[in-house]
Amino acid sequence: MTRKGRRLTLIGLAGVVLCAAVGLTLYALSDGISFFATPSEIAANPPPPERRLRLGGLVETGSVEKEPGGLVRFAVTDGKARVPVAFTGLLPDLFREGQGVVAEGRVGADGVFAADDVLAKHDETYMPKEVVDALKASGEWRPEAGAAPVATQ
Repeated sequence: MTRKGRRLTLIGLAGVVLCAAVGLTLYALSDGISFFATPSEIAANPPPPERRLRLGGLVETGSVEKEPGGLVRFAVTDGKARVPVAFTGLLPDLFREGQGVVAEGRVGADGVFAADDVLAKHDETYMPKEVVDALKASGEWRPEAGAAPVATQ
């Protein structure tokens, strides 16, 4: 084999190894990816039960029910649709009805969003950009309520 042939073989082998490493890395990270969805998007196109996602919107007024054992049921709305949520655990201190919330989890076969993490706004000026955009699109955005979007990266 000539010098040029050995060099091309080495470059080809390095390319295959690099592609395999990138492929394995992307496969390993695929479980950690969660997409953002609004209640209207979930109602229009329910995701498969194995897909992990973030649900964002406002906690519907009058929907919070606390049950024994730490189970909390509430609904998240964007003004057009509502999604029932079930969460077991401690809610953030700032969680309350009518406030912005992002829940992470999966939509069950029964249509209930099983959340394993609930995030509430952390001060008077914070609301996730995705939630602000969804509220503006639905016509429910009320900037006079004191919530100004803060872009997060």
